Amino acid sequence: MAVVQLLARVLPLPGSLGYFLLVMIAVPLLGSFITEPAAMTLAALILADRFFSQPISLRLKYATLGTLFVNISIGGTLTPFAAPPVLMVAGTWGWDMAFMLSTFGWKAAVAVTVNALGLSLLFWKELAGLPLAKGGNSGTPVPPVLVVVHLAFLVGVVVFAHHPAVFMGLFLFFLGVTHAYEHHQDRLILREGLLVAFFLAGLVVLGGQQQWWLKPVLLSMSSDAVFFGATALTAFTDNAALTYLGSLVEGLSDDFKVALVAGAVTGGGLTVIANAPNPAGIAILRGHFDDGAVHPLGLLAAALGPTVVAALALRLL
Repeated sequence: MAVVQLLARVLPLPGSLGYFLLVMIAVPLLGSFITEPAAMTLAALILADRFFSQPISLRLKYATLGTLFVNISIGGTLTPFAAPPVLMVAGTWGWDMAFMLSTFGWKAAVAVTVNALGLSLLFWKELAGLPLAKGGNSGTPVPPVLVVVHLAFLVGVVVFAHHPAVFMGLFLFFLGVTHAYEHHQDRLILREGLLVAFFLAGLVVLGGQQQWWLKPVLLSMSSDAVFFGATALTAFTDNAALTYLGSLVEGLSDDFKVALVAGAVTGGGLTVIANAPNPAGIAILRGHFDDGAVHPLGLLAAALGPTVVAALALRLL
């Protein structure tokens, strides 16, 4: 947050426009390294604190949420371990970081930037009229050693994500550190994290039960058709479910595999269930909407434009 604040002050843009632009571009792309659920949580916390708590219009709130969901979904495709739909297939299909960067990453970065710029231009007057929020928590600064410890935990859980014993040891150690040094900690967002965890657990357990109808549908399509079909289907079945089932099918062409994953991440912002990190974002931001609820049709309408941009970038570039 401090880095985004500093960069925003350097940008020659009025009000909170520069800050908003950086949050909508940098944080989704950062999700390729800290994972999409973490990027969603970070972005939602920043937006809730710096923008949604301000007297902004409901249209801007929905537009921001829809764009954020799409940008998070495609912004995690620079690496093979950050986005749930990519994670489901990367090991099976042998996709490494070089492949992800050359096939998806740079295209996703273009789409994320265009979406954020378009949203900022559309609501330019409203964003420019907001004062640039002052960053940083008040009170005693966090000791640098504790910051390094947190970064070490972050690196550790990413590196050992596929080694449950080490992962759980690190996680329990992390809980102990946060409890011991509670004075320097924000609230642990365990509830939102568990929403993502149970979502993915349910996908693994129940996803295979959808194989009877999804596999024939996918296999009957060409690579172009599967791209648009996956974009639409992911709104109802979750994008990781589509790619997970695709990884179970043998003999798929490379074009088909790329089209399936590209379509799956493109449609990840259309609904709350379209992408695993979305429930975490909703849990953090919904209190700032009328009656504490996000209307599904409002989210769909807000995400359509960014979804079209993502589709054009991932399919035509």
